[in-house]
Amino acid sequence: MNSLPQILHTISYMGLPLLFAMVLHEYAHGWIAEKCGDPTAKLQGRLTMNPLAHVDPLGTIIMPLICLILPGGFLLGWAKPVPINPRNMYNPRRDMALVAAAGPGMNLLLAVASALLFVLLMTLNPTLSIRQTAVDDPSSSLVTTMFLRPIAVMALYSVMINVFLALFNLLPIPPLDGGRIMTCLLPAKTAMIFARLEPYGMLILMGLIMFDNELQILRTASIFASGLSGTILSTALGLGPGVGE
Repeated sequence: MNSLPQILHTISYMGLPLLFAMVLHEYAHGWIAEKCGDPTAKLQGRLTMNPLAHVDPLGTIIMPLICLILPGGFLLGWAKPVPINPRNMYNPRRDMALVAAAGPGMNLLLAVASALLFVLLMTLNPTLSIRQTAVDDPSSSLVTTMFLRPIAVMALYSVMINVFLALFNLLPIPPLDGGRIMTCLLPAKTAMIFARLEPYGMLILMGLIMFDNELQILRTASIFASGLSGTILSTALGLGPGVGE
């Protein structure tokens, strides 16, 4: 179990990126659904970036805290699902796949944007180091210590969080986005059978979390996410001359 100071330190840097990742993930679902003819999210006040409209007590607060308390390499969470009505869509089968893909797609875009923000900060202040503190480097300016370094650290965490959430949500398990995409791609009869798993989706996810030491599914996703995060960061760093030197 992680210590209280470590948990508080992690929350201070990972809380905001995780919240943005979950809120914009759901916003993307609603935005694409509206473009496909379904205004349900907008009519119910969910097509907004106000975090309060998307907070789910279990997924947005309790689950991330459990992940922080327990030893592990991943931080898991979700926001309240945006309401979708496929019957309003122009082409329900195709459009539902697009809506489902919009969430992970938004997370990948946020990961890239966060990497570019990190590179921008390192370019503006080449002396900036996320490993330094005010005690380690008394010459650090107040702006660097109080603002630039925390933002840089949150940008790094944002890359990792968004990549992991994108990959996790692409697992082919209803009601995850990957499960919904799979339902849209399967033949109609097979899709109906597969969709029947959705009421048990939460139990399946909890089982994956509880028995991940044996199954290694989330651990594998976390390792793959770390590799993809490193690729995104190294590519972004290559755009900023001298940043990584």
